[in-house]
Amino acid sequence: MRNPRSHFAPLAIGAPEPLREIPVGPMRMIHFFDPSSEKMLARLPDMAASADILLGNLEDAIPADRKEAARAGLVRAGREIDLGSTPLWTRVNALESPWVLDDLVTLVTEIGSRLDVVMVPKVEGAWDIHYVDRLLAQLEARAGLSRPILIHAILETAQGVANVEEIANASPRMQGMSLGPADLAASRRMKTTRVGGGHPGYRVLGDPAGDAARPSYQQDLWHYTIGRMVDACAAAGIFPFYGPFGDIKDLEGCEAQFRGAYLMGCVGAWSLHPGQIAVAKKVFSPEPSEVAFAKRVLEAIPDGAGVHMIDGKMQDDATWKQSKVMVDLAELLAAKDPELAEAYGM
Repeated sequence: MRNPRSHFAPLAIGAPEPLREIPVGPMRMIHFFDPSSEKMLARLPDMAASADILLGNLEDAIPADRKEAARAGLVRAGREIDLGSTPLWTRVNALESPWVLDDLVTLVTEIGSRLDVVMVPKVEGAWDIHYVDRLLAQLEARAGLSRPILIHAILETAQGVANVEEIANASPRMQGMSLGPADLAASRRMKTTRVGGGHPGYRVLGDPAGDAARPSYQQDLWHYTIGRMVDACAAAGIFPFYGPFGDIKDLEGCEAQFRGAYLMGCVGAWSLHPGQIAVAKKVFSPEPSEVAFAKRVLEAIPDGAGVHMIDGKMQDDATWKQSKVMVDLAELLAAKDPELAEAYGM
């Protein structure tokens, strides 16, 4: 472990100073696109207008014979396509792959000033983050960047989940982490082929009541992992995200999974299809009625001290903190979304 006094020192001569606070912006969805597709590149300005974050995917779902084309397409997107204020991220190939070194060298030296975050798949421990951390610093120094590129880890292996706290605190570059349910299921030998979401076989039964059919309730396969990830991220001051929901036609199931993650503390989720952008916006934007009530709490307890009753409900410093989280998020989203600004009265 690095000495705390040197934790925020650059890891290469000429690299930018690490950030002490992670930038906060709308993060309701990380929308994936295939940079090797000309059709996708042509649609990027429209995607940027609707998505909070755009991510050029270089890893899974990009065949081996299109890896170089995807990397070149992402460079073109960073250089030539106006995305407005929408951040541009990338998911590079896995650290053991033959493509990742070229991914990082090319992207940082050619479009590093446009790239906000590098998403690293299959992170298993702090050592993976340390490797990427040092390499990014060297490349930033070579490219003369004035701002550090951040790192986002994907939890996709049992070892990664076991080391989640160490991963979250591995570097000042850590922006957040996402649940990767498909690879994680394989790593754990889970008996499911679904990408995210529940499973009809993972249920609990209600107590028997004579001859009546026993009620049965489907459970969430990912509840434990999301809870660990959220706690690790909250403790480290970084951001947790739900990952992909693979059945893009099941918007109702997608909404239920996203909402569970939202209630547990995730700030956003991945979107793999435009329909999921709308779902993420709906789920990860607080309800206007909740925001209105939270504003009432803050107005009634402006200093966060004391006990007050509002609509028959006790409010104290703990509920003041909950309300502050809600109102701060609403203000952040209202600045990007005029419809939400009107709904929230901001």
